[in-house]
Amino acid sequence: MNQPITVKDKQFILSISNEEIQNSIQKVADRINADYAGKEIFFIGVLNGVFMYAADLLKKITVPCQISFTKVASYQGTQSTGTIKQLIGMPEGIEGRHVVILEDIVDTGFTMREILNQLQAHKPADIKIATLLFKPNSFKESYNVDYRAMEIPNAFIVGYGLDYDGYGRNLPDIYTVVN
Repeated sequence: MNQPITVKDKQFILSISNEEIQNSIQKVADRINADYAGKEIFFIGVLNGVFMYAADLLKKITVPCQISFTKVASYQGTQSTGTIKQLIGMPEGIEGRHVVILEDIVDTGFTMREILNQLQAHKPADIKIATLLFKPNSFKESYNVDYRAMEIPNAFIVGYGLDYDGYGRNLPDIYTVVN
């Protein structure tokens, strides 16, 4: 039986097991390794939620790579504020490099649009996006999300790096809110 868990003041039920997450990450890693064979990648992880995905994905990457992080925020509680605040700047030295942005979740796409705009000013060779979770019914942008580990419905989730007001990031599985 799928017993609900409580995070802060809300109930959540299991929706994606860690085993499913790891299998999906392996598929993304296999694609990235094939696409970038013979090249170097500069990964840029979007904090805070990406830390688990970035760690697990990079363990499976076999091509030469580096990683740095940026931090942006657009959520408050369970809703996107629609306003993107950059909290930690973009990495320097990406001109002419193959950049892959690592994101925990892409829903509306507004945050990623801002990141793409900022990175393109640094003239990388190319920019790809690798997200753990993608919400196709929420996506409002036109750019391509190149690597999608999993597509999920438009519901609020927590766990595996994703939070509810800072709580629940430590959960190994992903849970969906029920109330």
